[in-house]
Amino acid sequence: MCKAHSLGRWFVIFFTRNREKTPLEHIRDELKKKIKNPFQTSHHLTLQDRRLLEKIRAETEEHNINNVMRTKAYLDFYLRYPELEWAFLGHMVSRNGGWNMTDLKGEFLTKLLSKKERNSFFQFLERGNWLIFQDIYPQFLLYEESLKRNQPLFYLLTYLNVSTFMETIWNYFWKYRDTYILCIALVINEQSYLEKRVIQHPFYQKEVLNKLEFLLQDLFSFNNILFPYDEGKLAGQTMHHFESLHERILLGKRLYSILFHNKDFLRQVVDWAKKHPHTGSRKDFWPQIFNDVKEGFPGSIYPIRLKSCRLRKGAKRFYSPSLKNAWKNVIQPDAEKGDWFENHRVADYLAADTIVMDGEIKNEYCKTLERLEIAALAKKPVNFLE
Repeated sequence: MCKAHSLGRWFVIFFTRNREKTPLEHIRDELKKKIKNPFQTSHHLTLQDRRLLEKIRAETEEHNINNVMRTKAYLDFYLRYPELEWAFLGHMVSRNGGWNMTDLKGEFLTKLLSKKERNSFFQFLERGNWLIFQDIYPQFLLYEESLKRNQPLFYLLTYLNVSTFMETIWNYFWKYRDTYILCIALVINEQSYLEKRVIQHPFYQKEVLNKLEFLLQDLFSFNNILFPYDEGKLAGQTMHHFESLHERILLGKRLYSILFHNKDFLRQVVDWAKKHPHTGSRKDFWPQIFNDVKEGFPGSIYPIRLKSCRLRKGAKRFYSPSLKNAWKNVIQPDAEKGDWFENHRVADYLAADTIVMDGEIKNEYCKTLERLEIAALAKKPVNFLE
């Protein structure tokens, strides 16, 4: 018995040591090394490195002016490098960010929120949109330069204040070309990057996240992420627990599944995005319901106009302005320094999900609009900021 037990134990040890490691095990091993030596760097920056870093910073700043420019930059990059799936996921989510920004000056929220409240919401949305771009776009540019030189340059990520987590992931991607792991890692990185800088930031906690209006939007399912396609069709998901980092990462994985599981559906969404430049107005995807100019006379009172995602006969379309007509460009302060990466177990999120999402959201979004229209007609906003 003792010999058999020893033989079995030897076999387990031999098998464990000699079997090929899974991708996640490789990544975890590298991340553990990062945690043990978080400040270790042995790279001497050459003049060529320094010039490249300056070029990347300048190009990122050039495109990081407003939501419309960021959103276009994501799509342009994806069309050049379709292996960077996050670029298209980010493009579509950024479109939604722009729609949320212009909603604050649109038909419904101008009646439900005060001017000060709407300004605070815009600052919250714009800061998050700006922060993500200035973190992720340099990564894309560095990848592009790596392709041109035919050598990985990801050791430069730390000089761009990108998390050491992503240095591990990019090096893995360069070797194995695992597009899923790269995309989900970027979801993890961007949401973790926002956590302390926006979600847990005292100003946004006080002025936005703790206000009744944010809960009101959640009650109205106003946190819909929409993927328009074809003409007038919608897919997507709804986010209810925005303050939860865990839930935001899981949402990102669900959105990935909707976009990339079905290649025919992906083609339809990409075709739609190419044919409809992002303006920030919801007219981009539903011109039969929204318009970027106000219809009717100022102060006009309308009865209920929307029923089952159709305007009643003769009803005016809802106002949804373009971003350029809704908000001025904002000069943002520099991003807060610091690396969010502290625990290698965050790599557990990289495991592939087996559930396939159908993305049905049109009916839910229609009900959202109907509830918002009724609330706006009631004109009984609750103001906690003034």
